[in-house]
Amino acid sequence: MWSPLSSPGWLARSGVKKMAMVAPGFSSDCLETLEELEMDVKEQFLENGGEHFIYIRCLDDSPEGINVLANVVSKHLVNFEC
Repeated sequence: MWSPLSSPGWLARSGVKKMAMVAPGFSSDCLETLEELEMDVKEQFLENGGEHFIYIRCLDDSPEGINVLANVVSKHLVNFEC
């Protein structure tokens, strides 16, 4: 949730010209994430004077993302017995 002093529009009106956005709480993008961050936030930022916006996508099913997931699962299965 945005606070009044961190909203994309406020940041742009305050002179921030470039914004890079990442959703660190997500390991994969969903339509809601893409719509809210990549479209709505970008629109708010650019309409209020921002000049450049980029959304840094989640790892999704990239090789890097699968490696991270495999490492986490492996660590938790070390002492797992069926």
